[in-house]
Amino acid sequence: MLTKNISLTAEGKKELEKELEELIKNRPAIAERIATARAFGDLSENEEYSSARNEQKVAEGRILEIQDILKSAKIIRGGKKDSVALGSIVSLDMGGNKLEYSLVGPTEANPLEGKISNESPIGKAIIGRKAGEEFDFNGKKVKILEIK
Repeated sequence: MLTKNISLTAEGKKELEKELEELIKNRPAIAERIATARAFGDLSENEEYSSARNEQKVAEGRILEIQDILKSAKIIRGGKKDSVALGSIVSLDMGGNKLEYSLVGPTEANPLEGKISNESPIGKAIIGRKAGEEFDFNGKKVKILEIK
């Protein structure tokens, strides 16, 4: 069980709620797979049964994890425009590369989707900074171009 508050955007919360709904909706199908596999006989060498039970274990674990996250979640409202904060969308120039990131909590961070955690090194480096500000990050010049 999680003990700290989890920061989520409204979009991140909706995605978790959708995933939870799908997992709960799939429970009967998994239970049916287990029942069908159990009917094959000897469970000690029944790969279908082991696979279905493992799928059930993973799904139930994820259901509990999502429910716990949602109970502890603090919804991030749109970030401030004057300085980088949770929920901000930030345009950066990093050593000549133009990048855009959403600053989110660690639970919904996904750098491949442009969502970086406020606890990541770059997240920590940009939080609280203002548009136009320049700083060094891992030997590269970084400039905050825009905060949305």
